[in-house]
Amino acid sequence: MPHTHTAKKRGRQAAERRLRNRAVKKAIKIQIKSVFDAAKSSPDKLAAEIKAAIKKLDKAAAKRVIHPNTAARKKSQLARLANAKPQPAAASPA
Repeated sequence: MPHTHTAKKRGRQAAERRLRNRAVKKAIKIQIKSVFDAAKSSPDKLAAEIKAAIKKLDKAAAKRVIHPNTAARKKSQLARLANAKPQPAAASPA
């Protein structure tokens, strides 16, 4: 048990951070699962899901919730998945 005032405060801060970090990691896992679900449907939906997943990964890596190399690895996996699927039809310039 912590005895000093600062040790007690650090324990409270660590508990808050732990909850926040776990929420971010869970959101990333859910987003990545939705990317794999979207891979079975339309390419447009897949592109949107990948964009959202990459944004969450980048934010988590910037805040050091996950290691930047982990974020890069997961983004690479998502890119490989996207490149294996046919691309959405691009709008013709008019």
